[in-house]
Amino acid sequence: MKICEITGKTAVVGNNVSHSHHKTKRRFSPNLKTKRFWSEQEGRWITLKVTAAGMKTINKKGLEVALREAVAPKSVY
Repeated sequence: MKICEITGKTAVVGNNVSHSHHKTKRRFSPNLKTKRFWSEQEGRWITLKVTAAGMKTINKKGLEVALREAVAPKSVY
């Protein structure tokens, strides 16, 4: 499932709107990247599926704080 493990962002549903305003359903996927982060506390690499916003959160707060405050279920890591 496409979900950010830090922010909890998931895909949302919207419409494709043509020039004649004919609407068809579409999905907006989050900007997910698989990224490895070094955990100083555990002394190992942690691989997370995070959005660009999740990476900015980790850069700002640090990995340990971001994981503690994460929205996604803890069983992921």
